[in-house]
Amino acid sequence: MSEISQGRIFGYARVSSTEQNLDRQLAELVKYVPEENIVTDKQSGKDLERGGYQALKGRFGLRRGDTLYIMSLDRLSRNKADIKAELQWFKDNGIRLMILD
Repeated sequence: MSEISQGRIFGYARVSSTEQNLDRQLAELVKYVPEENIVTDKQSGKDLERGGYQALKGRFGLRRGDTLYIMSLDRLSRNKADIKAELQWFKDNGIRLMILD
């Protein structure tokens, strides 16, 4: 007998600098994601080395069956090769990515 488990739901929001505001992204994400499950970074999208994002992908973060909500693909990265690699990582790990914009 196979059991279908409901995955957890997370959100990720990013702005490029500490002077920028996350409010618009957070207002949209809370429509789909419990506020305590939203991870944020105030750091450039030039690469993937951001604390919040790496925590999501880390040992205690996303796992098979989970869903991650983001506002747009450029919140993951500004680099097309990185975005492509990340989309493949989500697919390979059975994580659903929901893009709101």
